[in-house]
Amino acid sequence: MNRWGKTLLVLALVAVVGMAFRVSWNALRDVATAVGADETGAQLYPFVVDGLMALALVATLVLTDRADKRFALRVLAAYTVASLVLNFVHGLVPELHGRSVDWTRLAEWDTVNWLLVLLATSLPVGSIYFGSDLVAKVLHHQSVDSTNAEESTQTDTERSTPDLAEAVSEPLPVLVEKVADDRPEEVDSSIDRVSGRVAAAEQSTPRRATGRVPDAARSTRPRRTANELLVEARQVTESWTVDQLTAEGIRRALRTSPDKARTLRDTLRAERATVPVAEPVGVGS
Repeated sequence: MNRWGKTLLVLALVAVVGMAFRVSWNALRDVATAVGADETGAQLYPFVVDGLMALALVATLVLTDRADKRFALRVLAAYTVASLVLNFVHGLVPELHGRSVDWTRLAEWDTVNWLLVLLATSLPVGSIYFGSDLVAKVLHHQSVDSTNAEESTQTDTERSTPDLAEAVSEPLPVLVEKVADDRPEEVDSSIDRVSGRVAAAEQSTPRRATGRVPDAARSTRPRRTANELLVEARQVTESWTVDQLTAEGIRRALRTSPDKARTLRDTLRAERATVPVAEPVGVGS
């Protein structure tokens, strides 16, 4: 529906509601006079009842929270039923028609009359309570929506540039693998282009400074040269047999790296292989 059609629909609704209010206004005015309202109060009484119905309808359209919307619908239904009951009573009691003086009973039975008087006199007080509550809910709803919109905008603007660069650069390696699998003849050129993009993204991303390493985290043991390790290995393995000269054993004894331990093992075994073994002297010689 275009804008002109919507405007006509709203105007028609306002006209229908206005005419319905005029019909109900006559009955509610007479009922208010019957329960003791003065001339001014009787003239304003229809606005109290039917006016709150209009307010509840607007609140139902504005509120989005399910509980608040349900509350507004209940207020609208309650005051609609109350207005219907009072209009029905006005039609059943001919004495109310056109009477502006003296109190008139709303029903012949005392209990029913008491309930109708209670209903008619409690509607203005209920309009004050429920109307204030509905207006407060509408105003609070609008303030919460504006606050959420500001927080969402602030969150979007506070996103840092490094985070955006990382998000863009993460899928690039996957793109390289896909190109290499699908088009082998274009692998070299594609890898060069993507690698250039990755390098540019890494250069644009600021790296965090690591700072100075604390003294407590540094190793207190001095670095040993190859000659110092060899001398220490000779002293430690002096009583070892050739079978005991293993890289793992030397590594544990000297607390060095596996590569250096293997080098020391080969050196010690070579030294022992070159040392001549003394032949035992025979008894009879």
